[in-house]
Amino acid sequence: MRADQIVELTSAAPDFFADPYPAYRVLRTQAPVRRLRMPGGEAVWMVLGYDAVRAALADPRLRNDIRHSAEFESDGGYAIGRNMLQVDPPDHTRLRALVSRQFTARRIAALRPRIERISARLLDAMAAAAGPDGPVEPVGTAGPGGPGGPVDLVGAYAFPLPITVICELLGVPVADRDAFHDWSGKVVAFDDAEGAAAAAASMTAYFTGLIEEKRSLDTGADGGEDTQGGEDTQGSEDTDLLHALVRTHDENGDHLSPDELLGMAFLLLVAGHETTVNLISSAVRLLLTHPDQLAALRADPGLLEGAIEETLRYEPPVQIAAYRYTAEPLTLAGTPIPKGERVVISLAAAHRDPARFTDPDRFDIRRDPAANRAQLAFSHGIHHCLGAPLARLEAAVALPALLDRFPRLALADASAASEWRPSLLRGLRRLPVRW
Repeated sequence: MRADQIVELTSAAPDFFADPYPAYRVLRTQAPVRRLRMPGGEAVWMVLGYDAVRAALADPRLRNDIRHSAEFESDGGYAIGRNMLQVDPPDHTRLRALVSRQFTARRIAALRPRIERISARLLDAMAAAAGPDGPVEPVGTAGPGGPGGPVDLVGAYAFPLPITVICELLGVPVADRDAFHDWSGKVVAFDDAEGAAAAAASMTAYFTGLIEEKRSLDTGADGGEDTQGGEDTQGSEDTDLLHALVRTHDENGDHLSPDELLGMAFLLLVAGHETTVNLISSAVRLLLTHPDQLAALRADPGLLEGAIEETLRYEPPVQIAAYRYTAEPLTLAGTPIPKGERVVISLAAAHRDPARFTDPDRFDIRRDPAANRAQLAFSHGIHHCLGAPLARLEAAVALPALLDRFPRLALADASAASEWRPSLLRGLRRLPVRW
């Protein structure tokens, strides 16, 4: 089959979202770059082989700016504002320089105590929760080793932990977290263009107002009143990242424009919690469905880093990177691609490439650290995720806290099929557990 012959994925979308790896395996075996029709209906060139994926992520001929698409006028332009994922150098270089100063190692490390407190509170709530068919148990009756559940781990723990952290970082009300999760989920979904457009409009309106509020903090227009509210405001005044970005400027006075602030707020919200929700929930699911690996981790907590990195490889939270566009005719991994084409870089397919990873379909938290370092879950090159250290930190806090609190944690129904979201991301809708 020729690489430019379109392979239809649309008709197989439900099976593809449940388990895309067999399809990736077949396509990758045929060629490292293939012409596909995505479940949303758009025709793209998909990069599947590890070497081709790594090269494509750093190829300057593949642009992130949608204006290089031949279909730009009908694509809808930018989703929300202008952010680092949707611009190229020199704009990208400038934006990253302005934003990266807010993501120092010291600042991320300082968040650990707060993440630990949020995690502990959520686990207390989980221990007090009951399944839909059972009575509500008082807090503390389902402590370590005690019976409990079923509880949806995504809704009770994997989602509220990172969304609370990112809400605090952005200085937004944690009470709005469910709306944020709904909006961001629709924006990255394959199957609802109308819902994505409505969600983008809602986020635009919300963040436009919020940015103006942050500006008013410096003018005293609202008396400097805290906009976060609730118990989650404690200790958050110094971590209002959005306010910091509003005030950020370099030595030459350069600063983020209103459109750039809007785009960065959108990017930080989506990237700041969606990936970590998926990382935590997938890690728990993989450990519970691989009892030998869970036993190894319980016996040796030093394997935690390996468990996180192997999860990032085996079930990357983002299965395909942000769309690229060919700014000129080019040849990628031996495949010629015309100018103005959409290119999809499949991180998930690359992570199961046997040419790079030994026995790639095996989940192994003891995998060679060199292989772990080769995974591309947070991209590669100039678009490597600034928030990767935060995502790893949240997982490093969340997983041992959960496993320590519930030594007999298990899937509520081991025979039930996992529910995966139809999205650019790779994430579970629900993960019912018992203990």
